[in-house]
Amino acid sequence: MRLVRFDGGRIGVATQGGVVDISRLVGAPDAEWPEVSSLRFIARFDGLRPAIEQAVAQGEVLPLDAIRLDPPVGFASKVIAYPVNYHAHGKEMGATYRAKNQGFFLKPPSSISGPADPIVLPDVPGREVHHEAELGIIIGKTCRSVSRENWREAVFGYTCLMDMVVRGREERVFRKAYDTFCPIGPWIVTADEIAAPDALSMKLWVNGELRQAANTRDLVLDIPGMIETASAVMTLYPGDVIATGTPEGVGPVVDGDSVRIAIDQIGEMTLDVRQGSEGGTEVFEAPYEPPIVKQELTDR
Repeated sequence: MRLVRFDGGRIGVATQGGVVDISRLVGAPDAEWPEVSSLRFIARFDGLRPAIEQAVAQGEVLPLDAIRLDPPVGFASKVIAYPVNYHAHGKEMGATYRAKNQGFFLKPPSSISGPADPIVLPDVPGREVHHEAELGIIIGKTCRSVSRENWREAVFGYTCLMDMVVRGREERVFRKAYDTFCPIGPWIVTADEIAAPDALSMKLWVNGELRQAANTRDLVLDIPGMIETASAVMTLYPGDVIATGTPEGVGPVVDGDSVRIAIDQIGEMTLDVRQGSEGGTEVFEAPYEPPIVKQELTDR
């Protein structure tokens, strides 16, 4: 099942013909803040599934071009991201560590944006903003200390994700925390439809040029390991997002670019890149030198 948020927080199921609105099943109000209806929906999904299937069979189908897709989760409690989780990316960045011995970092929920939102570049002259294509894992229940053997119990579904970053050697979270720096979407595909999430092909293009191509089978720390590691440290909640790390081929985007990400069995989304007027800070006043093509030990 492909689950969406649309038109300011309504909840629906994407079908071949469009989207069926099922907001009434979870009492999703319009313009809710903070937006927690999607989190409540994820937590209650198993019990609601028969009613959802009936609603989809009987409900009106809204054409995709008649609605605006929002991020498929609203006010997630956290985004958990694993650095240097493909060996080839580690080599291109000159990083000697990997996710297995580095752990994770957190991106703020405010960095999440959706498939209809542009990526807004901060006003940081002398710095590059790079794309990072990743698989997004959506947590489905409150859990702690999940073992590798039981990792599937924690997963609600999967989505496309981009982890945008201002290149540099400053604090990683600082450089990845800007608004629109965590686009996810276009929907969540429920875990029952993805039999082998450890064998998904992923690609990213900029202006039609293929920049990144990899398969999740090449992850250094696999999906069971990521869930085990994160849940060992903190409680995971419905709607939490895990970003699995990016493969080689990261590179800059600039104003006017178009970035497309596609993951097998999940879908794709294309985002416009726009230069913003906010985000300048003295932290980024010094240009990054040398250029960030090969960087040592301090970045993804």
